[in-house]
Amino acid sequence: MLRSGTQAEQTCLNIQTLFSSREKDLDEVLQTHSVFVNVSKGQVAKKDDLTKAFGTDDLTEICKQILAKGELQVSDRERQTQLETMFRDIATIVAEKCVNPETKRPYTVNLIERAMKDIHYSVKANKSTKQQALEVIRQLKETMEIQRAHMRLRLVLPAKEAKRLKEKLKPLLQVVESEDFDEALEMVCLVDPGCYREIDELIRCETKGRGSLEVLSLRDVEEGDEKL
Repeated sequence: MLRSGTQAEQTCLNIQTLFSSREKDLDEVLQTHSVFVNVSKGQVAKKDDLTKAFGTDDLTEICKQILAKGELQVSDRERQTQLETMFRDIATIVAEKCVNPETKRPYTVNLIERAMKDIHYSVKANKSTKQQALEVIRQLKETMEIQRAHMRLRLVLPAKEAKRLKEKLKPLLQVVESEDFDEALEMVCLVDPGCYREIDELIRCETKGRGSLEVLSLRDVEEGDEKL
């Protein structure tokens, strides 16, 4: 049985998730096997209508189809709440990933939210918050000083490949903080997080496992929040 209202909608969503993932006993997830044309008025669907819509008038089979393939109807208020939550989540991800490049201080979530409103960012319900956070970062770069916080890495390159490999790595390194050459070249560098996989793959492939990469810190930031 489907009912209207935010709590009921969330209940139906939980029921659908539960049934599709683990529970196979309909009686454990449904209050009734009845299918309604209008829930608020208590109008039950006729057999002819059921057959036309679902290809069968077997209520148990129809309930399974609805749980497996049905779409949850969300009220305007519920949809607005969802978008507001996503907006906040996107701002939180941006604040966690970014800093002011001049001071290396992170921005607060509230400040990022204000900046998103200033650029009139519209949340897309069908895209993940992580995808949208990366999109927001690109857009905010046009209006404020912001960039992804650098990762600090330690690279160890075998002596024979060190010079050649260092040249290949150079475009991927933002800052080389230190270099030490003994039996191997050891470098401590700051890099854009988006380059991590490429650097890792380059070292592994070019050195055939004899080189190494170590993450010293995920975010190179200064203490305190940035304020505008």
